[in-house]
Amino acid sequence: MAIVVTLDVMLARRKMRSKELAERIGLTEQNVSLLKSGKVRGIRFETLSKICSVLSCQPGDILEFVPDAGPP
Repeated sequence: MAIVVTLDVMLARRKMRSKELAERIGLTEQNVSLLKSGKVRGIRFETLSKICSVLSCQPGDILEFVPDAGPP
């Protein structure tokens, strides 16, 4: 099972750059970049809440569950 971060898609839909998001939620651009690439192991609910507030979205709009492909 995997959680895929689709933050880049939501940023594109909102026509917002990572730099602007980072400034508005109080994170560094590097941390936003790591989050977008899925190279993080977790995210604080506070940070997720700020992102959703700025982007006017739900957590499910930027996080997607992808189940493992099991044996046939």
